[in-house]
Amino acid sequence: MILANLSTPLLGMVDTAVVGHLSSPIYLGAVALGTMIFTFLFWGFGFLRMVTTGLTSQANATDSETQTRAVLIQSGLLAFVIAFVLLLLQKPIGWLAFELIDGSPEVMAQAKIYYEFRIWSAPATLLNYAILGWLIGLEASRSALSIVLLINISNIIFDLLLVNVIGMKADGVALASVFAEYVGLGFALFLLHRRQFRLGELKLVSELKSLFANRQSLNLHGNFMLRTLCLIFSFAFFTNQGAKSSDAVLASNMVLLNFITFMAYVLDGFANATEVLSGKAIGQKNKALLVKSLYISGFWSLLTAVLFSLSYWLFGTQIIALLTGIDDIQRLAGEYLIWVILAPVIGVWSYLFDGLFVGATLGREMRNTMLFSVFVCYLPAWYLLQGFENHGLWAALIVLLAARGLSQSSYLPGIFKQLD
Repeated sequence: MILANLSTPLLGMVDTAVVGHLSSPIYLGAVALGTMIFTFLFWGFGFLRMVTTGLTSQANATDSETQTRAVLIQSGLLAFVIAFVLLLLQKPIGWLAFELIDGSPEVMAQAKIYYEFRIWSAPATLLNYAILGWLIGLEASRSALSIVLLINISNIIFDLLLVNVIGMKADGVALASVFAEYVGLGFALFLLHRRQFRLGELKLVSELKSLFANRQSLNLHGNFMLRTLCLIFSFAFFTNQGAKSSDAVLASNMVLLNFITFMAYVLDGFANATEVLSGKAIGQKNKALLVKSLYISGFWSLLTAVLFSLSYWLFGTQIIALLTGIDDIQRLAGEYLIWVILAPVIGVWSYLFDGLFVGATLGREMRNTMLFSVFVCYLPAWYLLQGFENHGLWAALIVLLAARGLSQSSYLPGIFKQLD
C-alpha cells in the first residue's frame, strides 16, 4: 500500500515536468489549477474507498461471502450515482470552481479546457475508489497495488504520447488522466471477473433500492464525507492564508507542503493496514487482535515518522533546493522548515487512528473529532497566533494534527470495552 500511495505524488511530478517544458508557463498554471479542482472534487468522495474497506474487512472476518459482495455492489452503485450527478451538473460545478479561484485570462482559459476533458473521468475514478477499498478490505493489497500502478503508468505513457508526440497542451494532460482511469477500471473489472463476479448476474435495480433503504450505510458515507470535506477545508484555508501574506510566502508554503504530502502517503500505507486488521478484529470481536494490530502498526508508524523528522532535519535544506531554484523561496522555506520537522512525530497518531476508525466504521466519531479539531482547535489557534504571521499559520496546522490524534485517542477505551 505504501508503494501504491507513493506512485500518486510521483505521477504529479511527471505531469508537472511534461507541461513544465512546453513553450509557455500558461500550461503549467492551467494544469495546476485544474488538478487542484479535481483533487478537491474527487478527494471529497474518498469516503467511497474508506467506508468500503471498513465494511468489507468486517464482513470478511465473519466469512460471509454474500455480505462481502453486497458491500462492493452497493458501494459501486453509489459511486456510479455520484459520478452521474457530477456529469449532469458539470457546467454549474465548473462555473462555481472557477469563480472561487484566480488566475490570468490565458491560464483560466486553458484550465477550463482541462476541466471539460477531465470531468469525464469521474465514473472510472469513483468506481476505482470502491473497488480498491473492497480489495484492501479483503487484504488483496497486491491486486490494489497493481491497479494503482497500472493507472499511474498508463497516465505517464498517455501524457508523453498526447503532449510530447501529438502536440496537445493542457487538454492532453487531462485526456491522459481520463484514459488512464478507464484503463485501470477495465483491469479492476477483469480482477473482479477472476473472483467470480459476473456483472450480468447482478440485480442492479434491487441492489439500488437496498442501498437507499439502508439508512445506516448512507449515514456512514455521509459522516466520512463531512470529515473529508473538513480536512480539505483546513488545507484550503492554510493555502489561502499563505496567499494573503505574499506570493513568496505562498510559494514557500507550497514547497514545504510537499514534505507533508510525501509523509502522509507513506504513513497512509500503515493506516491502510490498520483499517484491514482492525476491521477483522471488530468483525470477529477479537480484542487481542485489535490491541496487537494497533501495537504493531503504531510501532512501525512511529518509527517511520521519527525517520521522516530526522531526514527533514538533516537534509531539509537540500530537499528544498531540489524543489525550487529560486533563492528567496529557498530562504523563506528554510525559515519555516522547523514545522515540517515536527509534523511527522506529532501527526503520526492521527493517521494511525484514522485507520482504526475506518476499519471499525466509526463514521460519527471520526466526523466529531474532525469538527472538534478544525473548529475548536485549528481556527482558534490561527486566530490567536496571527501576530506570528506565517509561523503562526504553521503552528496552527501542527495544532490541527495534534488535536486530531488526541481527540481520536479519547475513544480508545470505549472501543476496547465493546470487545470485552
